[in-house]
Amino acid sequence: MVENLHIDGRAGIDAGLVKRLVATQFPQWSALPVTPVEVDGWDNRTYRLGDEMSARLPTAAGYAPAVDKEHRWLPILAPSLPVAIPAPLAKGAPGEGYRFSWSIRGWLDGETASVDRIDDLSAFATSVAGFLLALQRVDATGGPPAGAHSFYRGVSPAYYDDDTRRSLALLDGRIDTTRALGVWDAALEAAWSGPPVWFHGDLASGNLLVRNGKLAAVIDFGTSGVGDPACDLVIAWTMFSGESRETFHSAVGQDPAMWARARGWALWKALITLAEDIDRDEKRAAGNRRVIDEVLADHDRAN
Repeated sequence: MVENLHIDGRAGIDAGLVKRLVATQFPQWSALPVTPVEVDGWDNRTYRLGDEMSARLPTAAGYAPAVDKEHRWLPILAPSLPVAIPAPLAKGAPGEGYRFSWSIRGWLDGETASVDRIDDLSAFATSVAGFLLALQRVDATGGPPAGAHSFYRGVSPAYYDDDTRRSLALLDGRIDTTRALGVWDAALEAAWSGPPVWFHGDLASGNLLVRNGKLAAVIDFGTSGVGDPACDLVIAWTMFSGESRETFHSAVGQDPAMWARARGWALWKALITLAEDIDRDEKRAAGNRRVIDEVLADHDRAN
């Protein structure tokens, strides 16, 4: 998950710690400056290391397994994908009071994707669809099965049934919970029976980089794995709309059951977030209401 976070020292991680870790474990890079990135993540803190590298440190134990996973699999995925992804250069060990493994990667140029930075949103949607289809075609043999490391992206959305129904109860009378329950039940009924394929797990605008108005890279494979890729279609509602959503839908293909599960994934996240924010953060609540409304409308059209 990516947020605009600029507070150095969050989760006990700051530039000084990174500098000490690099100096101790990778002295060949000890003279390079360490600076926080402008747009940082929640699961990890990222620092630019010189001009050509970045250091990435998990913020909690639940995010730490991604270090080994990405270190092993990103170099295997990269040659088959149409845009750049992070290139692991070194894996650091716990030290200097920091408890987890961490990583050094090559720096990827680009800006976080947003509508105002994209020349043609429909063409961008086609590029994102092309990335997903290429990822799904990569040989999944031996890949990490969906589970705790992917926060259960890649399994049935039924894993989050209790959370979803709890949020629906909390939001009763504030959204159309009857229609929302219909979307959720349809997602659970649309069982996945295909072969396991690679999925990204958090394909959101914050994990897409653009350069010259076009898709240039996809980052943060911490929730990636092998399983059901329905979770990767959520971007249809979180970033795209109207013509660009239709373009994405056509370009990425997938069967109706896949889209039913994707609507379930989008609804789950929007519901749990709205339940938290509805009386605290008007802007975030409005964004999640929009996603819910559009997911419900898509479900109605499909049925």
